[in-house]
Amino acid sequence: MRIGIDAFGGDFVPENPLRGVSLALDELPAGTEIWLIGKEAELRSAAAQIGLPLQDPVHLLPAREVIEMEENPARSIVQKPDSSIVVGIQALKEGKLDAFISAGNTGAVVAASVLKLGNLPGVSRPTLGAFYPYAENRYSLICDVGANVDCKPEHLVQFAQLGTVYMREVAGIERPRVALLNIGEEPSKGNLVAQQAYVLLEQHPDIHFVGNAEGRVLTRGFADVYVTDGFVGNILLKFGESLYELLREQVPSNPILERLNYENIGGLPFIGAQGNVIIGHGISSPKAFRNMIREAVRLAQARLTEKIATAFRAHA
Repeated sequence: MRIGIDAFGGDFVPENPLRGVSLALDELPAGTEIWLIGKEAELRSAAAQIGLPLQDPVHLLPAREVIEMEENPARSIVQKPDSSIVVGIQALKEGKLDAFISAGNTGAVVAASVLKLGNLPGVSRPTLGAFYPYAENRYSLICDVGANVDCKPEHLVQFAQLGTVYMREVAGIERPRVALLNIGEEPSKGNLVAQQAYVLLEQHPDIHFVGNAEGRVLTRGFADVYVTDGFVGNILLKFGESLYELLREQVPSNPILERLNYENIGGLPFIGAQGNVIIGHGISSPKAFRNMIREAVRLAQARLTEKIATAFRAHA
């Protein structure tokens, strides 16, 4: 198993990615390799400073360029073919990596994944998923949280399919419950897209659809997968982050509140592309990188992309 890490993606690089690798080394499954992607000289210098040996299972994959956070995503992956993001995605495409992690420019990671990896057969739009806590060690998956701002009803159905496979194969939930985020419980509620998506979800043989879900039921574990467009999903994601920031100083060391801490989740899976991609927060800490590595290992072990391809072939 080979996990690639964009060592120059994020606000605190390359130190935080390297420290995250240091935290993860002792818990890696046997035979797992970590490939650090970025400027070789700077990586060697930073690794020496924190005492991370650049020897098996840690390896370097040189990349001379960096896509900055403010750069145009589509333009940057063309103009910077030797960037850490593009080099990592290309290695994933060529089978040199089994998963790729980046806390860099989200739009560039998504664009590179779609344009260079391509979508799995039958998938028109991959989805970016986020985890929402609702009980001790239990999370729901929200799809989409920013990769697809404008959606058609059939896109929401595909998000439900992708989320179902993820929660079944990675989270181990035998029959994941799927709900449509909406402003009311009744089938007639919401805009035209939501109303049409409701009908399609209800009719889909491979989706365990449990109806509309208002925002107030997310903390109750009403469903295992919630589907929405990336516009609403991203607002929900950022609200959860702001809630943690607001309360953490007033309620220190609270185990319930800590479940909203992005560090404890790590990163977000980009589901539906032809490769395992995890996207982290730009401010990702070493702890967050360690948890992204854990997630990458789970995706690779579950052979998620193969399971998604099988599921979509079966419904074709």
